[in-house]
Amino acid sequence: MPELPEVETTVRDLKKEILKRIFFTFWTDSPKMVKKFDSISQFKKELYKRKIENVWRRGKNILFQLSGNKTLLIHQKISGHLLLGKWKREKGSWVSSGALADRVNSFIHLIFIFDNDQMLALSDPRKFAKVELWDTDKFLQSEFLQKLGPEPLEENFTLGKFKQIIKNKKGKIKQVLMNQEIIAGIGNIYSDEILFKAKINPLRKANELKEKELKQIYLAIKTILKQAIKLKGDSFSDYRTITGEKGRFQEKNEVYKKDGQKCPRCQKIIKKIKIGGRSAHYCSHCQR
Repeated sequence: MPELPEVETTVRDLKKEILKRIFFTFWTDSPKMVKKFDSISQFKKELYKRKIENVWRRGKNILFQLSGNKTLLIHQKISGHLLLGKWKREKGSWVSSGALADRVNSFIHLIFIFDNDQMLALSDPRKFAKVELWDTDKFLQSEFLQKLGPEPLEENFTLGKFKQIIKNKKGKIKQVLMNQEIIAGIGNIYSDEILFKAKINPLRKANELKEKELKQIYLAIKTILKQAIKLKGDSFSDYRTITGEKGRFQEKNEVYKKDGQKCPRCQKIIKKIKIGGRSAHYCSHCQR
């Protein structure tokens, strides 16, 4: 699933390309992806001629601030990623060229077409992604938005704030880091990498961590997420940038999907276990 660095990369790249663009029409072969509307024709009518005034991120959600006090939300879920370019319909499929023609970019199930004929497409083999169009005022006051935890890269996410939200959590630290109501945006990949950098075992209970250990995790969160954004995200699986190309953070992964390999720090073997139904990769020797 695209996590904070992948979503942030997508948002930053979209802001360079589509601000002030106007929605012209919309296509989908998966109407269930569009929520809160009884029909696609109704959704298209509401979207028609709305201008993109801003693109921003909250947690793993991509948000388009539109004219007429509307907000378009796209959550890419497990395997979706947004692409920007041009496609044409051939023999029942959407085709493009260059990196956009790569097979991982070929599962096109949604296309937004702008006033300049540019297209914003969603490639999603599992078709789990969702699209919602909100009244902006209602969205900003929504329970969904209010429940999201703080953004870990914002200036007000201080060490003191991190300690405050973690100290009473009884769950295992990996699960706590991945809980979107505690901290927004961190998922499986980055929780593994953060805990490896901090030298903390993912099975440790959050409320039993020492002050020094909490500081190590806090600093690792900042370092790992910033590095991943700089490298345009992790493309170990389906994620691609809006131009259809791979990010490069998977080249820097120390433990994620490295089970059975040697730890880059101590040369012991990296293990893979299940925690709450999710995989965790770590070195039991140097992560204590």
